[in-house]
Amino acid sequence: MGKRIVIVGAGAVGGEVGGHMVKYGEDVTFIDGWPEHVDTMNRDGLRVTGVTAEEEFTVPVKALHLSGTQELNKGAPVDIAFVCVKSYDTEWATHLIKPYLAPDGFVVSLQNCMNEEAIARIVGWGKVIGCIAAKISCELKGPAYVQRNIPIHGNKHTVFRAGEIHGEETERAKEVARLCSFTDSAMVTDNIWGQRWSKLVANASSNGVSASTGLGKAAIADDPHIRMVKIKLAAETIKVGQAAGFELKLMQGLTPEIYEGAVSGDAASLKIIEDGMIEEGHKGNEDARPSMGQDMQKGRRTEIDFMNGLVVEKGRENGIPTPANEGLIAAVKKVERGEAPASASLLANI
Repeated sequence: MGKRIVIVGAGAVGGEVGGHMVKYGEDVTFIDGWPEHVDTMNRDGLRVTGVTAEEEFTVPVKALHLSGTQELNKGAPVDIAFVCVKSYDTEWATHLIKPYLAPDGFVVSLQNCMNEEAIARIVGWGKVIGCIAAKISCELKGPAYVQRNIPIHGNKHTVFRAGEIHGEETERAKEVARLCSFTDSAMVTDNIWGQRWSKLVANASSNGVSASTGLGKAAIADDPHIRMVKIKLAAETIKVGQAAGFELKLMQGLTPEIYEGAVSGDAASLKIIEDGMIEEGHKGNEDARPSMGQDMQKGRRTEIDFMNGLVVEKGRENGIPTPANEGLIAAVKKVERGEAPASASLLANI
């Protein structure tokens, strides 16, 4: 008998990954807090689209509102719970699913930021697996409708990296990678903490930039000052990660030395990074926004404290100054509080 899987948080990533699991025959139940989303999924199925017509499908799904979570008791215990909520919702989401876990069941953090420790405080370290989704670019377009904004990467880039906290390759880590591989390329990593911080380098240098400026990825990539802001953010985050002892695996084959060169005035290093930014900015949907940019558009709370705030916190612990990250946090919070409209001018002094 197959595993019983629950997706807690059927938003962009939860819907994308869970929808593909259902498409390939897995037993999946979605739990979400948006009533219209849940009702539409149960009535019409979950629609998933991409950048090509071949990627589009609609599947019938089982979905529960938060208030109906107790319905899980009517079936077998939950083998794998994917927590796909925002970082600030991690603790209550883990408490929600904990009573329904099988004795050998476990929780997968398929989220931005670093939430494994928060989950472990509730279910124990032995029931936690981390999973990174790198360069997936999904969006919840409406009730029961998830869209992916960039092409499937396949063997050109590994999107999903699942790993045990202790770094050993286990059957359950392989199972998480298998389930994620229905969506795009996946692997088991023995370096989940390094992979997490490497993803944070990407997130910390992109999410808040979109949220504070209101711009999509192409407009951001085409602005020379914003490109340099992103490079400064990444360089700071890399330095903090190195000081904290993480083994970094940066995206697109870039190295910490290239970022250090770029912020130190090396024209060749700067060109390498900027060329990559411009190329990525014009792939797929040019107006696509990372998750925090989407949240700001929808008037939702952002993850800035769990993302760039974590960089600042760890920087202080390790004696690394983080002025660019601090400046970005201030800009995002101005927009979030309604003190200023989203604008590139908010990044002028970073």
